[in-house]
Amino acid sequence: MASVISFSRYRTRNAHPYRKKNIFAEFDFNSLYQPIFSPTHQKLVGFEALVRVNRDHQPVSPVELFENARSSKQTVELDNFLLHRHLRRFAEHSIPSWLFLNINPETCTHPASSLDRLIEQCNACGVSADKVVLELVETASENPGALLKFIDIAKARGFRIAIDDFGTGDSNFERLWQMDPMIVKLDRSLLVNAEQHHRARQLLESLVRMIRESGSLVLLEGIENQAQARIALATEADLLQGFLLGMPDVINQDKVAQGEAALKLVMNQSVQFSINESSDHEGFLRLLRFEILEACHRLARGERFTAACETTLEIEGVKRCFLLNRDGVQQGNLVCSTHDTAPHNFNPLYQSAGACWAHREYFRNALTRPQLLNASRPYVALPDAVRTVTLSTSLTIGNDRKVFCVDLHPDELFDGQLCFPQTL
Repeated sequence: MASVISFSRYRTRNAHPYRKKNIFAEFDFNSLYQPIFSPTHQKLVGFEALVRVNRDHQPVSPVELFENARSSKQTVELDNFLLHRHLRRFAEHSIPSWLFLNINPETCTHPASSLDRLIEQCNACGVSADKVVLELVETASENPGALLKFIDIAKARGFRIAIDDFGTGDSNFERLWQMDPMIVKLDRSLLVNAEQHHRARQLLESLVRMIRESGSLVLLEGIENQAQARIALATEADLLQGFLLGMPDVINQDKVAQGEAALKLVMNQSVQFSINESSDHEGFLRLLRFEILEACHRLARGERFTAACETTLEIEGVKRCFLLNRDGVQQGNLVCSTHDTAPHNFNPLYQSAGACWAHREYFRNALTRPQLLNASRPYVALPDAVRTVTLSTSLTIGNDRKVFCVDLHPDELFDGQLCFPQTL
């Protein structure tokens, strides 16, 4: 069981009594540790140390604690105390894992002395520096130069660096690249927004991919339900953390086993969900392919363009059809779905007869991959400035080569999660 220690007794034992009023004498402190997992390895790989505080047996929020420290100019002292306590409690266990420690920006003001003191604390507790991940908030420091110096010295001493709460406020990629952290922890709000809005989910996936390609691991924190877990796993984030996988608690082998079992359950449920979702997606794509090829057959038989497209335009998400000649020039205007109830404000781009689309990916694909139904990458289409996927295929009408095109709004399909293969 984790012990509770008062701040005042810690200061007395270290024989450096305060010359100013110690406002923390009334507080009791406890260290808890939230597990961090690698879904690839399906195991626990780290703990984030968190403080829990009581006063007169009533909980006190960490925010209130640090506000008291700031107002009494004892932030650095409090930070040192908490770091030592977290290290000491962590060292009592032999579980092979990283220890994530949150570093207050004021601790970085004098990098060399702060890190010398931290090294002494690590040595005293028997924890090597390479097992410690220092969590820093990229935007919190009022002295960016000192923060960068702190990071450089910390890396030289063997510590790992993680940037916390990235993706909100004034988060900046230039600063991120300057810091070159091993791990970037994305703010929980990004995951919450991704659960509620498919565009936010697409942005989260892009952000994870960009950070990983830049050379850092990505940790998604704040996973509290199965939907958020599915999103996190789909982004291919390297590390996961959240109440669904493990609450802040004491460290022992039973807690590790419980956390790893929770991770495997979450991953198995996500796999089953993906299988069911994939089956639904495949059924929709088969229907879509059938109707588009049927429209092509009707055009080849000489039916009017509007009539040939009628059934295709009944499919959910399909917005318009158009026909191009062998040079990419549009033949006539768009034929639009009658079920599209969105108001169309004036837009001169909507009347597009005679426009040349030869530069578009979907036109080139139809010519280079004849007899196949090709899907473009998502893009913003000119007629309505909405994210669009265009399906295209070449066909012969009379003696002329044509390209038949169908525009869909993918965000209206399966909550924006339908992935189009290159060819259907």
